[in-house]
Amino acid sequence: MSAPDGSPVGAERSIGQLFASATTELSALVHDEIALAKAQLKQDVKRGAMSGGAFSMAGAVLVFSLPMLNFALAYGIRTWSGWNLAVCFLLSFAANVLVAGLLALIGVTFAKKAKKSQGPQKVAASMKETAGVLQNAKPHPRRELPEEQAPAAIEAVARSSS
Repeated sequence: MSAPDGSPVGAERSIGQLFASATTELSALVHDEIALAKAQLKQDVKRGAMSGGAFSMAGAVLVFSLPMLNFALAYGIRTWSGWNLAVCFLLSFAANVLVAGLLALIGVTFAKKAKKSQGPQKVAASMKETAGVLQNAKPHPRRELPEEQAPAAIEAVARSSS
């Protein structure tokens, strides 16, 4: 088994390797969070489009079907019941308004779902939290090296981080 940078687990890794590994993982985390925000935004846009489509269909049904449906339904009701023609036209109009109301209700339902979704805000909050944790991170205390070993240790760290 090995660490993300390829070194064996349990082996001592240099500060440069640890920093490179942390940077790589942080970059991957940020990219994943951005991808998540895009996916959630796309879902919200789809819900909004469904809502707009349902409202459009409600309007189209109400406007374009009223004349033909009113005449057909009114004459059908008159033939079936023998009532006054004016009452038959009012009943056919009420049926059209009922259909348009159902389509508008569907539109309102999808609009509420799109408005209620807080996907991108959750991701943004998560990214801010990650940045806050990294800003407050303090380096691990190190023991001081004797003066004769200090230049060699600095040189080793410099080589490992490049």
